[in-house]
This record gives sequence, structure tokens and C-alpha cells, in this order.
Amino acid sequence: EVQLVESGGGLVQAGGSLRLSCAASGFTFDDYTIGWFRQAPGKEREGVSCISSSGDNTVYADSVKGRVTISRDNAKNTVYLQMNSLKPEDTAVYYCAATGWGILNEDDYEYWGQGTQVTVSS
Repeated sequence: EVQLVESGGGLVQAGGSLRLSCAASGFTFDDYTIGWFRQAPGKEREGVSCISSSGDNTVYADSVKGRVTISRDNAKNTVYLQMNSLKPEDTAVYYCAATGWGILNEDDYEYWGQGTQVTVSS
């Protein structure tokens, strides 16, 4: 059974930091690009960042560039999203997902986690 389990969300003040984790199982993890997406209330889901299967290539949305770092540990089947200088507009449910061929187009992603809530207070 394929599973992607996010953790690390929570409530943080503006300017604070959080590290999200995405633990994967049930598929060949190091064959897949892993992406992070988020969905704020009343808004469409948007891509935040993704990392290639080897970890050599990363992509960031303009809205988070310079504040977010994505990394992966293929030995642990886990991807991390370090988020710094958080803003209230970063408040959303954050999802990780896996794709064999895409970048940050959510339609390309095959497997999805259930999400973790991030709330940034002003």
C-alpha cells in the first residue's frame, strides 16, 4: 500500500520556522520526484516546491523562494520542507505528493498524502 504521511505542521507566529516531513512507503521512493503543495481556505491548491529523485534538482514557487528549502533522505524515504520567515499568507494545509515525471503541476502527481495544517499568526 502506497503511503505518504506528512508531519510537522502546527501553529507558529509570523517570522517563525517549521520543518515539515513527508514519510513515504509502498513504492520505490528514489525513483520519484516529491513535491509539496498547499491549499489555503477558499483558494486553489498551489505548488510550493519539488525535488528530483536524486535530490540534485529543486524547484520553488516564487512566493516561497528564499524562505523555503526542500531536501530528501532516500535512505529514510523522507522529504523535508524547511520553512523560515513564515508569513500569515503561508497558512494552509500542506500536502506532499509523488510523481514519476512531473515538476510542479499537480495533475502529474500520482500519490498524495493527507496533509498537515500550518497556521501562521500575525
